[in-house]
Amino acid sequence: MKFQKFAIATMLTIVAGGGFALADTSAADTNDEAGFIALFDGKSLDGWRASEHKDSCKVEDGVIVVGGGERSHLFYEGPVGNHDFKNFVLRLQAKTEPKSNSGVYFHTEYQETDWPAKGYEAQVNNSQEDPRRTGSLYAVVDQEETPVKDGEWFDYEITVQGKQITLKINGETVVDYTEPENPPQPDSTRDRRLSHGTIALQAHDPGSIVRYRNIRIKPLSDE
Repeated sequence: MKFQKFAIATMLTIVAGGGFALADTSAADTNDEAGFIALFDGKSLDGWRASEHKDSCKVEDGVIVVGGGERSHLFYEGPVGNHDFKNFVLRLQAKTEPKSNSGVYFHTEYQETDWPAKGYEAQVNNSQEDPRRTGSLYAVVDQEETPVKDGEWFDYEITVQGKQITLKINGETVVDYTEPENPPQPDSTRDRRLSHGTIALQAHDPGSIVRYRNIRIKPLSDE
């Protein structure tokens, strides 16, 4: 009987899309994901809106693929939080192809052309010519070395609480930034300032291809 109970607890469970995965019964893992809400359904771009060169953003094999075409940004415009987030923890997984550049914008808003003017960017770039590497809070706190490799999925966590921005790669903190009263603006055409807004994924250029999956967010209180 004890063996049967153990087998049931660890048996294969059917997951969305008809695939199979081992059930994870770890209480720690379950608690760690409590309160998170998926922003991507694993099948379509429902709830997302691409700017300018829209063909540069698509879904293939259950993941979002950005790049391989001219510049575009994929903005979340779905129902979660009315796509307007202030304090939150955002978790996702990313995988870069060699010489690829992308980024995750937050506290931003939809715009049809150009690089997003509002909000911050968490850089995704392991080997492209831009020297700002994965884990950079772009042009604010830059990393010269990447903690991850092209061709491998990695965990990216972005937390905003009050004036604090924390970036983690595979569970390790790489940026812990407190925004000052008058935050520096390295580019006069951008407003790198905490306020509120949505999430966006960057399709940088034709030579860059980056994949994203398991995108979920946990809204936090304003306290």
